[in-house]
Amino acid sequence: LGREFPNLGNSLPSSMGIKGLLSMAGTVISVSDENYEEVKQAPAAIVAYGIGSCQPCAEYDPILESMAAKHIHIQVGKAKMHVPGRCRGIKKQHTFETYPTTHFFSKGELLLTREGKIEEAELTALFQQHFTDS
Repeated sequence: LGREFPNLGNSLPSSMGIKGLLSMAGTVISVSDENYEEVKQAPAAIVAYGIGSCQPCAEYDPILESMAAKHIHIQVGKAKMHVPGRCRGIKKQHTFETYPTTHFFSKGELLLTREGKIEEAELTALFQQHFTDS
């Protein structure tokens, strides 16, 4: 890890790999075809799908960052659907009528789909409703 992430030095447990780094507290995971299934399989995860030209998506980013910091046991991810080649597989699995759209997952099961930006108070309530340890 030290060679791949020189600023981290030896401060991480040897058992912590790339997956561990992706789910570090306070971090919004960048979701793509490469890690989508892994994120979905977490005990508690949300994925927000957005595009670069979407103003509500940009307004949602700080909310997602805050939620990731406050709820460290929930994986919070963001899929940038506008980046060429990044989310082709995701696009084949889902049809999005509006952005942002947020999916709530537990162990691969889609629990809830919400369209539009979700305010932090409502997102907190949804976390508590769907993820028991929130």
